Amino acid sequence: MAANDSFSLAYLGNPQPGDLIEIFRPAYQHWALYLGDGYIINVAPVEEGAASSLASAKSVFSRKALVKMQLLKDVVGSDTYRINNKYDDAYTPLPVEEIIQRSEFLIGQEVSYDLLGNNCEHFVTLLRYGEGVSEQANRAISAIGFVTAAAGAVSLLGFFQNKSREQHY
Repeated sequence: MAANDSFSLAYLGNPQPGDLIEIFRPAYQHWALYLGDGYIINVAPVEEGAASSLASAKSVFSRKALVKMQLLKDVVGSDTYRINNKYDDAYTPLPVEEIIQRSEFLIGQEVSYDLLGNNCEHFVTLLRYGEGVSEQANRAISAIGFVTAAAGAVSLLGFFQNKSREQHY
């Protein structure tokens, strides 16, 4: 796919092959990688049909995803997107030709999927940098850790209050 594609949606800027595309869904961000000629590669849970702008509960429980090559405009739908190569300062992008070659090899294949450990952001960063990273998943893991710690503290507090009441009776 050509590196100097012309592309227009209601978006300022033209994505280049290998760019990470962040798509803003109502409850989360979906990630894709721009291939060129208006096409992206992304993963979608196997149980899910066409791209949906609604947060799909299926993706939380899905363990497999299908690698798809689709038109960016079709995947974005009525949502918004931006080019977001946010990890370029921490990771060196692979050569564009290698990114495209790796991407094309995976189209149509089923891959393992895990919302926190192997999601759409992990998938596209693995293609771009050779390493899968997801700030979105890290935030979710941190939030889960905080809620777990808070629940543990409340539980422990209740235990000590019960012990204190028992001693007074």
